[in-house]
Amino acid sequence: MTPSLMKLLQSVDTPTVCNAIEVAQGKRGFNDFTRGTMLCSAPDEGAIVGYARTAKIAAVHAPTEPADVIKARRMSYYKHMAEGPRPAVTVIEDLDFPDCIGAFWGEINTTIHKGFGISGTLTNGVMRDLGDVPEGYPVIAGSIGPSHGFVHVKEIGTAVEIFGMTVRDGDLVHADQHGAIVVPDDVIPALEAAITKLLDTESIILDVAREEGFDFASFEKAWGKFEQART
Repeated sequence: MTPSLMKLLQSVDTPTVCNAIEVAQGKRGFNDFTRGTMLCSAPDEGAIVGYARTAKIAAVHAPTEPADVIKARRMSYYKHMAEGPRPAVTVIEDLDFPDCIGAFWGEINTTIHKGFGISGTLTNGVMRDLGDVPEGYPVIAGSIGPSHGFVHVKEIGTAVEIFGMTVRDGDLVHADQHGAIVVPDDVIPALEAAITKLLDTESIILDVAREEGFDFASFEKAWGKFEQART
């Protein structure tokens, strides 16, 4: 991961990166992305990009383990989030999905994680305190709700599933209001060039379509150039 690639990834949306991965792979069929509609606390703040720090939580039922075990695991969770490569994205699977009720992501937790240097959160669970989530820390979640329920940490650093997408601790994640993807390790060296090529190719048709007097004849001409450029 070069600084220039990271800057580029932070400047483009997730659909662009999803398409660029297919450019880098030279074929369609990339499917390491979320399914369904997710909610974003700050859609105007752009994408969150970073290496996944994973965990699993639950909240519908009170924990059955001893209180000291639950407390120790919570502290281990925060230690895990405070460590590891940066930039990072917190990726949390709520095991109660699709019936999640515990908003682990409110003003306090988002502020703590931002302070740890994390870029944002991706979760299938619940968020709240939307007006108080700190600027520069987007949360992309499965739902919005008022309660924390009996929220407690169940696992730390294990593989998680978010809206049909598996994320392993350390995976490179790109997420925004459209959902999220896991960037394959093998495309990272070619990804910057692939994004640049994609944007240049799309401009062939977009620039013409935005011109005054755009019609079918100009579309047909531009489309031919567009298809030639992307093959």
